Amino acid sequence: MKIEELDETSIELVAHLWDLVGLTRPWNDPGEDFRRALRSSSSSVLGAFDGDALIGTVMVGDDGHRGWVYYVAVAPAHQRRGIGRLLMQSAERWLAERGVPKVQLMVRDTNAVAVGFYQRLGYDDTHTMVLGRWLEETR
Repeated sequence: MKIEELDETSIELVAHLWDLVGLTRPWNDPGEDFRRALRSSSSSVLGAFDGDALIGTVMVGDDGHRGWVYYVAVAPAHQRRGIGRLLMQSAERWLAERGVPKVQLMVRDTNAVAVGFYQRLGYDDTHTMVLGRWLEETR
């Protein structure tokens, strides 16, 4: 298995994987999220490959203050084999190489499996509430 930064040629594979594992929502266009990450020098999408098959992803970015991780996905047939852990380590390394001292991520509070995964990797509840608002012109 290898993990590498993805480019635009992977957009359909990435969007399919994110949909397959339930990360997409009707209000988010996964293709546009992927393109937005690639357009910025402060973010990237890393892909895990088994041969030529994309089996996992992690989107990683630096907001100038801390790092963020999104779209951690592992194809169902490859889950529980340590690939998610390797993707997270790769994202953390990507951030550390840029001098980012802290990484954060958001998990839906209904996703106990994901919360358990991140807790096993040493992530803790920061007791911080995330608030959001739609910007009408971008929706």
